[in-house]
Order: sequence, then structure tokens, then C-alpha cells
Amino acid sequence: MNVSPAERTAKRLKALPMRLHHHAYTTDNHEETRQFYEDVLGIPLTAMYVEREFIDGEWVELGLAFYEMGDGSALAFFSFADPEKQAAWRATEQSQFVHVAFLVDEATQREIEERVTRAGATPFQIDHGACTSLYLTDPNGLMLEFAVDNRDAMEIARQMAATAHRDLRRWMNGDRTPNNRWRTDAAEATSA
Repeated sequence: MNVSPAERTAKRLKALPMRLHHHAYTTDNHEETRQFYEDVLGIPLTAMYVEREFIDGEWVELGLAFYEMGDGSALAFFSFADPEKQAAWRATEQSQFVHVAFLVDEATQREIEERVTRAGATPFQIDHGACTSLYLTDPNGLMLEFAVDNRDAMEIARQMAATAHRDLRRWMNGDRTPNNRWRTDAAEATSA
């Protein structure tokens, strides 16, 4: 575990992945998903592939919809024509700790909150220190996070990167002392 910075750099990819291409999930109802992403959130459907793929020794008919993000990446949803395959491959709803997070500005976060509230959803917000996040669940049970970075996010990231390996070792050795001094509730967490 004691790895020098030079050793870490040597093991690093020559070129890190450029961005997220897409995050895939499943849906039982493409139209309900489209209504949520396009009509409620305002995120456009940009492709709907209808395909046959050879999976596990047989041809499978599937629909794959893509919703566009500002950087060219996408949120994608699969469904399968065969009800048994749909049931078997359906994503299961997870806790809030399994989610997809999107970077947005404050105005966009407010607009999303207003849109989903008007649609009857109840989003919630958490100030993480490095960012403030709005959380909500889509019709498929996928938890979404819309995060607004702290104005000092680049400096926070630099400081956290400088101690990341040490902090990981500390956690693995059982030291649970909070180190996120940018959280508004950091004093409470440290004294708990």
C-alpha cells in the first residue's frame, strides 16, 4: 500500500478516459421514461435504436434509448421484447448510494427542482461541501444526482488528491475521523 507518487504515475493510463460515453439502465416503459426525461426534466431523446443482438446463444430484440448530456455523453435505457428477458435483466432499485451524478450550474439545478416538484416528485438536497446536490428518482427507480460544484471545487479536488492514498489507508485501518472540512455540518460529524 505504500506507493510513491512516481510509482502511481507509472501505473497510470497514458491517456485517461475522456468522458463518460453513456450510463445504461433498464426501463419497462420507454414512453414513461421519455416523458420524464424530455417533458419533465427537459433532457432530449437523441436516439432510439431498435436492434437484434446475439446474446447468450440466441437473438434478442431490444430497444435502446439515449438522452443527451451537454458534453456529448448520454443516459441510456434498454428494454427487451421478450417479457422473460425483460424480467431477468431488469435493473433493481438501489439505495441512494448507487446513482448517476450530473454536473449542473445553480440555475439548472433550481429549474430541475422546480420541474420535478411541479410533476409531483419530492427531491432532496445535500450539501457535500465540494458540491451541493439535488437527488431524485426517475420512473425506473434510478437515483439521479444533479450537483453544483463549490466555487472552490478545483482547489478542494487538488487538496483531496494530495492526501487520497493516505486517506484510503487510514480508512482501511479503521480510522473514521471525518476529513471533509468543506461540509457545513463538518463540526457536528467530527464531534459525533
